[in-house]
Amino acid sequence: MSFIDVTMQLLNGFKTTMLIFAVTLLGAVPLGLVITFGSMSKIKPLRFLTRTFVWIIRGTPLMLQVILVFYGPGLMFGARALPREVAVLLAFIINYAAYFSEIYRGGIESIPAGQYEAGLVLGMTKRQIFFKVVLFQVIKRIVPPMGNEIITLVKDTSLARVISVTELVMAAQDIVAVKGIIWPTFYIGVFYLLVSGVLTLLFNRIEKKLDYYKG
Repeated sequence: MSFIDVTMQLLNGFKTTMLIFAVTLLGAVPLGLVITFGSMSKIKPLRFLTRTFVWIIRGTPLMLQVILVFYGPGLMFGARALPREVAVLLAFIINYAAYFSEIYRGGIESIPAGQYEAGLVLGMTKRQIFFKVVLFQVIKRIVPPMGNEIITLVKDTSLARVISVTELVMAAQDIVAVKGIIWPTFYIGVFYLLVSGVLTLLFNRIEKKLDYYKG
């Protein structure tokens, strides 16, 4: 099997990897913000339930969550299993939303209360204080941890293979099993390194753009 043939076959798995990555981000980024509002709510039962949910999600392996979402409905309720790709996306979105919510919460709570009070003294509304004073400081503070989580997501997509979704790693394993060659297993590292490298450069640039917000 030629290098080009292997590359083309791996690219098919890579498309699935990038689909999982992109859809997870699109779902987890806004959902994480919703969870943050729950975990910071003044309503104690809501805050308790939200923080307990986040604790469970962060305290259990993503692989276990993928398996539970796919097999759970059938085992517990006799329901029809979700399509494999849908189960993977649902598990990934919930998992990363929980992690993102804690990053958001940490960023918001890191802003000194005095800034809010100063804004109110100056006659600003809470909305104006948030969007004109607080927001960009929060963004600056959460960019590094968000960047780390997003780069981790690229590599975590390989867990989709646990329920036989053919992403990049599983595509390489299929080649190894059929053709009896081992080098595609190492070759896939190039794909991950390229994506991680691009994301690292992107987040470094974003951090530099936000340098004037010293917060």
